[in-house]
Amino acid sequence: MKLPTKGMISHREALLKAEHSIAKIKETVSKDLSRQKYHFMAPAYWINDPNGLIFYKGEYHLFYQHYPYGSRWGAMHWGHAKSKDLIHWEHLPIALAPSEPYDLHDRGGCFSGCAVDDNGVLTLLYTGTILIEDGQVIQTQCLATSEDGITFEKFEGNPVIPGPPEDGSVDFRDPKVWKHGELWYMVVGSRKDNTGKALLYKSPDLRAWEYGGVLAESDGTMGYMWECPDFFPLGGRHVLMFSPMGMGNRTTIYLVGDMDYETGKFTWDTMGDIDHGYEYYAPQSFLDGKGRRVIIAWLNAWDWMPWFKDFGPTEKNHWCGAMSAPRTVELDTDGRLRFAPVEELKVLRREHVRLENTIISPGADVLPKYAASDCVEIIAEFQLAGCTAEEIGFVLRSSTDGTQRTMLVYHLPTNELRFDRNQSDGWSEGVPSVILERSGEESLKFHIFIDTCVVEVYTDHYRTVMTNNIYPDPGSIHMEVFSTGGQVTLSSIDIWKLCSAW
Repeated sequence: MKLPTKGMISHREALLKAEHSIAKIKETVSKDLSRQKYHFMAPAYWINDPNGLIFYKGEYHLFYQHYPYGSRWGAMHWGHAKSKDLIHWEHLPIALAPSEPYDLHDRGGCFSGCAVDDNGVLTLLYTGTILIEDGQVIQTQCLATSEDGITFEKFEGNPVIPGPPEDGSVDFRDPKVWKHGELWYMVVGSRKDNTGKALLYKSPDLRAWEYGGVLAESDGTMGYMWECPDFFPLGGRHVLMFSPMGMGNRTTIYLVGDMDYETGKFTWDTMGDIDHGYEYYAPQSFLDGKGRRVIIAWLNAWDWMPWFKDFGPTEKNHWCGAMSAPRTVELDTDGRLRFAPVEELKVLRREHVRLENTIISPGADVLPKYAASDCVEIIAEFQLAGCTAEEIGFVLRSSTDGTQRTMLVYHLPTNELRFDRNQSDGWSEGVPSVILERSGEESLKFHIFIDTCVVEVYTDHYRTVMTNNIYPDPGSIHMEVFSTGGQVTLSSIDIWKLCSAW
């Protein structure tokens, strides 16, 4: 195939140009009151998928899809940051920019991928996207390396996988690589005949790759394209995560099963949702220095959602997108997965409010006004034995007059949990919901994190998580616990105001 050459500049020139664009606007962006206080963001402009998550030489590295010239999606670069604790991040120079025939297309660029430690060399594998002369889009897999963990050189032999196999299609992207025994393995997301697939490759050196077949594919109910697949061992089994296109509001799926490296087949028996909210996409995992499997995702989703209007009102403020708080992944006793916020988030806790054995009645205000904030952590437990209420829950990020408010509502007769943001801000809409797996007499626990424009809700012993963006006015910071139709006992509630990580 003939690759385009028009407009090519060196990789170094492309990186310097991108850095200059960010430098011109980042101070203005930093003053925006809607900026997140502890969820990771780029210094300015657009970000989406997390890439290259890795614990490397004692530090956490986060790469991410980045367009450094505007707050809408464009030719993808790889932004880069590092941290010692997963909470406080140091921005580093942009790691990858479109500059070569295999990644130069202005509506493509350096797509998502991963990072590995190859005998001390930090190595990135990513999808290069090009548009050739006949108008056809080609997606290939490429490699770049760094000796210092900051400056990356693209491999002269790129692309290391020049195109999809017969089992795939032109949608062929988002490589995730791991080592098993003496070989490296790669899973790539693809599709064929409107069936989502995860394709398997293997290599002795990360450069010469042999196709190993279809690792797993949709049974007809799991979407027409599998984006950002991730595959890892956990608790004696294996997990395949991916973001399926064509499944409505189901943005992140996991499958638990067993891997046969002889046949290259993954056989699964358990399926679940990583998150039940509207904005949690493309989670990527890594194994950290403590032996934990940790995931981080993009706090947004693409435009096949029926409630899609745009990617958020922050676009006018020269930024768009953020990352979720890091979560651990654990295998539960019944084969399902549990997702809990990393313990490092506790470092953000400041002023603390605690109430115990509090009766919640319709119309009652029980939380002290000084607990209000746009940046809080809440741990609450409701005693449902003897409860007479029909619905219980929280009013979050409310204005003084109640015209702006976000409602987290648990309906006792059906075990349904709803996140109602129709009055959150005049922009957001939709009511994601999930049926909790619990008995009527069991106490109900919530662990909630609120930042300026995102709410992450954990419940069901961390087996159910719901993440949604909201964009209330900065002054809409009030919250309350409520019940309707009767009373409930709030066994305990702990509220911490959280400090900024920046």
